[in-house]
Amino acid sequence: MVSKTVLITGCSSGIGLALAVKLAQDKQRRFKASLMKKNFLKHEILFTLGYKDKEKLEAAAGPALHKTLEIKQLDVCDEKSIHNCINSIPQRHIDILINNAGVGLIGPIECQSIEEMKGIMETNFFGVVRMIKEVLPDMKKRKSGHIVVISSVMGLQGIVFNDIYTASKFAIEGFCESLVIQALKFNIFVSLIEPGPVVTEFEMKVYEDAEKADYSQTDPETAEIFTNIYLKNSKAIFSSLGQTPEDIAEHTLKVIMTAKPPFRHQTNAIYTPMTALKHADPTGALMTDSFYKMVFRYDTLLHISLKAIRLIRWQAHKMRQGARLLGFR
Repeated sequence: MVSKTVLITGCSSGIGLALAVKLAQDKQRRFKASLMKKNFLKHEILFTLGYKDKEKLEAAAGPALHKTLEIKQLDVCDEKSIHNCINSIPQRHIDILINNAGVGLIGPIECQSIEEMKGIMETNFFGVVRMIKEVLPDMKKRKSGHIVVISSVMGLQGIVFNDIYTASKFAIEGFCESLVIQALKFNIFVSLIEPGPVVTEFEMKVYEDAEKADYSQTDPETAEIFTNIYLKNSKAIFSSLGQTPEDIAEHTLKVIMTAKPPFRHQTNAIYTPMTALKHADPTGALMTDSFYKMVFRYDTLLHISLKAIRLIRWQAHKMRQGARLLGFR
């Protein structure tokens, strides 16, 4: 079995935690790292997060800790921290780099400081660039490697009141789209994982904080649109269309196990038509008109549709549970 070392950023919760645990507890033990001796194999997957958060991952990993999982300190906004982390890995050998660390920001831009906006770009864009910049030369020398970025459908389609977060995802999508051509020449694959809404503690905290925030720096109409239309619709969308971190981890596992990994992979098929709107009409009119009507004119229809989808998904879930109880897969 081919040995693989996987390095994941941002494993304290959500997608990163689910993915770290899934790989570490892989029953087939497909992820191994060849260490100092040529014929000595130790099951090991390398993960990264700050020490203050490692207890949660240690508890979730269970028996896999120190066997298939090693926790290392890493700050994606600090080049020295990145360099030290990579140097601590035997021969700096990383087969798969999964860039998951990220932060969110929602709301009217008048209520957000430039410093807050820079913070989003520092983590979501430059954090990924720093990681890739550090591991790419080694992958080029070996002529092998896989760089995975947990992006978003918002890297393809702008969403109202997510201006800066969307900008950070657009930036990393453009960066990877440029990089992938060069990387392929060195037999290095680049993959963008593009989820829609994912129900995590982090995501829910962002929305809870948004409900209590001060919007006096914008006009009353914009504040009303954000709090009474956007936040309300977002809750309905998350409860109807949202995936779990475990869903995204499963999709990511399939991508990294593919012989020729795809460049883009959307985890939620419901969003594919939405992201295709801009390509259907190069002028942008179809996309902007569709979203404008969805937000401001067909609010009631949107909620009825979401309730129907939620019911269908619930019924499908119950059917799968029943099938498993009967011994079907």
